[in-house]
Amino acid sequence: MFVKSVMIPKEKCLTVNGNASLMEALQQLDQKEIDALPIIENGMYKGMFNKYLLYKAYFYSEVDREIFLNQTTVMDVVVREDIFVNIDDVFESALVKLYDFPIIAVLDEGKFLGIVTRYDTITQFRSAFGMNSKGTRITFTSVESEGRILKVSDILHKYHTPVISLVTFDETDKLARRIVLKIDNDEKLDKIIADFEKSGFRVLHISKDS
Repeated sequence: MFVKSVMIPKEKCLTVNGNASLMEALQQLDQKEIDALPIIENGMYKGMFNKYLLYKAYFYSEVDREIFLNQTTVMDVVVREDIFVNIDDVFESALVKLYDFPIIAVLDEGKFLGIVTRYDTITQFRSAFGMNSKGTRITFTSVESEGRILKVSDILHKYHTPVISLVTFDETDKLARRIVLKIDNDEKLDKIIADFEKSGFRVLHISKDS
C-alpha cells in the first residue's frame, strides 16, 4: 500500500499561510478541533504548526499574551520543515514519521498534496489485522526458515479456509517468527490446528469474535 492510497487530499485539508498570526492559526485549531496545521505558501509546504509550539514559544517569549499572539507569525514557530512523505512512498514511511506528531504532509517535489493522520494509520492497522471482520484469530510461532508461510497457505488451502488477514512479526531472538492469522471459517479449526502443530508450528492463542 502507498501513501497516496490513504492520504487526505489538499482540497479537504485545513492549512495556514506562513504570514498568518498565531491568533489566526489558534482560532482555526480551536474551531475545527484539530491537532495541527500544515503551513503552506504558494502551494509549497513550509512546515507544521500546533498548540504545543505556540505554548512553548509563549513561555520563553516574555511578551504580553495579546501582543505575542497577534504579532508573531506561524513561521516564527514552525517545525518539521524537513519531515514529510512523498506521494509515491509506501505507507510504512508515514507510519514511522507519525511516531511523535499527529499528522504528516504528503508532497511531490515540495508541492503540498495532502496529509496522512495518525487516525489513518490506526485504521490501516485495523484492516491489516482483520479487525473489521468477524472470524477466528490464531497466534502461533515458527522457526525462521524459507517456505514457512507457504506451508501455512497449503494447510489452509487443504481445508478450503478463506483468510481474512495474516501478519508476521520477528521474535526478539531473531530465530522465530510470530504469525497472527485470522480466518472466517472455523468449522475445521481442530484439524487446521493439528496440521499446524504437525508441521512444526507452535500455537500460542486462539480467539473467536463474538
